[in-house]
Amino acid sequence: MASSLFSTDKTVAASNETPLCYSINSPPIKHNHTSPYYSAVFSGLGLSSNLFALVVLAKTFQHTKSRSRSSFLLFLGGLVFTDFMGLLVTGSIVVSFHITHFNWRKLDPHCHFCNFMGMSMVFYGLCPLLLAATMAVERFIGINRPFSRSTTMSNSRACSTVAMVWVTAGCISLLPLTGLGNYHLQIPGSWCFLNISSNPLDMTFSLIFSLVGLLSLAVSFLLNTVSVITLLRVCCGQDSSQRRRDYEVEMMVQLILIMVIASICWCPLLVFIAQTVLSGRKLEIPHLLLWLRFATWNQILDPWVYILFRRAVLKRIMPNMDWSRGSIASLHTSFRRLTRASLGGTIDRSEHVQQNPDKTTREDTPYRPPLVPLSKSSDQTISNVGDVPPLDT
Repeated sequence: MASSLFSTDKTVAASNETPLCYSINSPPIKHNHTSPYYSAVFSGLGLSSNLFALVVLAKTFQHTKSRSRSSFLLFLGGLVFTDFMGLLVTGSIVVSFHITHFNWRKLDPHCHFCNFMGMSMVFYGLCPLLLAATMAVERFIGINRPFSRSTTMSNSRACSTVAMVWVTAGCISLLPLTGLGNYHLQIPGSWCFLNISSNPLDMTFSLIFSLVGLLSLAVSFLLNTVSVITLLRVCCGQDSSQRRRDYEVEMMVQLILIMVIASICWCPLLVFIAQTVLSGRKLEIPHLLLWLRFATWNQILDPWVYILFRRAVLKRIMPNMDWSRGSIASLHTSFRRLTRASLGGTIDRSEHVQQNPDKTTREDTPYRPPLVPLSKSSDQTISNVGDVPPLDT
């Protein structure tokens, strides 16, 4: 009898124990009954944008013959697909909470659902940054070492690289399940994320998340800068007529815009997390929510980089611009044409003579008769030339 009562008390105590993911913010959390419309519109806009970009990417990939461009499109497709899935998974949970205001402890008493969302937040947060860095490496090799890369980067290799990026981000997101850090329910109770605190294990995982993201942005910035400088030198240099760089310029513009958007959206959150854990100060919830909203805009803006900044779209926006080359060299050519027009065709004539030095016609050197009277000897001299009759005196 006594043993049964003791076991019953032990069971009740165990049931009243607060799970780890709710140890800081235990539901139900007091909230202001946030309207679900903002989250629903935000998620809907992001999903539709990424879906439209995937359709455009698929059509472009079917008509692409260049190996370098097809591999870039596969990387870009992996990025857009990751953004789409991130919005679908995390957005559906947030919108469902704002509509139903479910109790996390009743719905998820063992923190499995909360851990899943925390893993999703880390995974879909790191994937775009790692993919942008991988695309920067691919473009750096493609522009600076084209011959060493031409036989190695196939479509299957590009897909394998995207899969490796997913595996890397997935392994990092699984670290809290091994004891390195924890996922906790965050205010206002609609999402779970890594625990940002000065605890050694939490601090280690927070720094891993922040430093991996910041390092990816740094690699992207460094390699893209070198690639742009190389591309400018090739396009405007002496060998600009030997190598077509139209698609490469288009890809670099898109990659730079992806890097800029990722830096603006993610740097505030990554730096905020690193500063908070290193300084040991208390977590500022309003700042965390603000920088998190900045970061989520990355998933909406990424697809529009490819949707808008394509040559087919730019031709419609600026139809008067010479898009036959589609590269920086076209700007150089336009400047030379403008210079020729201002000099009255002198440069055109000199270039024609340089290209055809042995071809001289009467149209190039028209005969202009003298305006002064000629003497008899002068008339005879002109008559000996050929087809020009002597002038009447």
